[in-house]
Amino acid sequence: MQFLLAFLVAAPLLGAVAALLPAPPGLKGRSAEQAVLRHGVTVTGVILAAAIALALGFDHDAPARFQATTDISWIPALDVRIHLGVDGISLPLLLMTALLFFLCALYSYFKIPAGPSPKAFVALLLVLESGTLATFAVLDLLLFFLAFEMVLIPMYFLIARWGGAQRQAAAWKFILYTLLGSVVMLLGLLLIGVTADTFDMVALASDNGRELSRTTQLLAVLAIGLGLAVKTPMWPLHTWLPDAHTAAPTVGSVLLAGVLLKMGTYGFVRILLPVTPEGMAAFAPYLGAFAVVGIVYGSLACLALARKGNKGDLKRLIAYSSVGHMGFVLLGIASMTPTGVNGALFANIAHGLITGLLFFLVGALKDRYGTADLDTLAGATGAALYGRAPRFGALLAFAAVASLGLPGLAGFWGEMLALFGAFDPAQGLPRPAFLTYTAVGAFGTLLTAAYLLVVVRRVCMGDPKTGPELTVADVQHYEFAAWTPLVALTVLAGLWPALLLGLTDPAVQQLLAGGNS
Repeated sequence: MQFLLAFLVAAPLLGAVAALLPAPPGLKGRSAEQAVLRHGVTVTGVILAAAIALALGFDHDAPARFQATTDISWIPALDVRIHLGVDGISLPLLLMTALLFFLCALYSYFKIPAGPSPKAFVALLLVLESGTLATFAVLDLLLFFLAFEMVLIPMYFLIARWGGAQRQAAAWKFILYTLLGSVVMLLGLLLIGVTADTFDMVALASDNGRELSRTTQLLAVLAIGLGLAVKTPMWPLHTWLPDAHTAAPTVGSVLLAGVLLKMGTYGFVRILLPVTPEGMAAFAPYLGAFAVVGIVYGSLACLALARKGNKGDLKRLIAYSSVGHMGFVLLGIASMTPTGVNGALFANIAHGLITGLLFFLVGALKDRYGTADLDTLAGATGAALYGRAPRFGALLAFAAVASLGLPGLAGFWGEMLALFGAFDPAQGLPRPAFLTYTAVGAFGTLLTAAYLLVVVRRVCMGDPKTGPELTVADVQHYEFAAWTPLVALTVLAGLWPALLLGLTDPAVQQLLAGGNS
């Protein structure tokens, strides 16, 4: 188990180095390009297999305990350690990360984005995987920061070199926003580590903030929370996200929404809730307010993009929908209750699966039509995917209804639990304010349903004999292979939520109790 977790973090880096080396003669296949893309599929497939093996070996009777731990001294002068571990909170995120990277590598093998060398593309993809997996596995504050920062450069180049129109501006906006947020976050992490005389996240969580004064906690929450809020992204620090998603290649959008956004909310749960509970309680009402503004703002922006005549880009619309969905995650965290935090973690996973599928579908739609502009796609009577490409149309409609939170699918449980958590927040939080947030959040679910149904009507319905194209290719075999796992897991999580909640709930209970557990 120790080896498996260390392997998950280190193996993608080794794979990235190997991707840059010349392929052995017997493994070149038809071309060097095919060989390196096959290498990416192989490495991410091995990582996924290791993550599944880790999940099978995980003691599901003790999900609140860190397992597969490695604890090695790295910088003795600062007491910084290579400390790795996995519990019921991080295990689902590790599995989803490994799955999404494998599906993206598989999709890219058949549909490589237009751009420079495939070697560089595969190497950057694997470095990105290593950084995201490390973020969910490390248990040291400085290592968390290093892993958090490790993903920025590869994602910058994926957008800037393999993206579409306006890719340079979008890539610069992405990296400037996240770097500035990270500088402030580092100051907060150093403040906690120096004040508590340890950077060990397990020891800090067990102490539950008793070694930190109220002022220290307030400053730490403000600094760390700002950096995490940029990555989440929380309104009004979200403005980099629509540009990045619109310009990114398909797999870049999938990974940005499915994995990278989760790093911010994971930091709130793993660091701020257990380590600075007093500071979080002071800022929780404001976090809840920003969360519900984000829910409504994201939905209204999507409605505006979906209206006829507004030349709305579908990738941009899905990006704004992420602002709303992540608002529910932040609302659950702000409630500081087991119900709300469990809902936030469930919504994290559901968003990764559903929005990852949506970006796959919209990217494939753009490849078929040459545009993601909704007005162009809809034409006079609608793109009529039901008539032209019935399987594609059915998948798009499925992803849309899953995203709007249809009961029985994964999107429902996280948002419902987050609203329940806000309805009865933790002791000491202002209940009238949180009741207002609950009402506004519930109204946001109606807005979400409205814009997604408008998109389905305009893209899937209409006369197949008219419109921008008379023939549209239906789902291809490689698309079916990449998208089916996301569909299956969305249904499984919706019908059997205990599969995920059984892992997260004991860990959340102990995390919120801290040293009193």
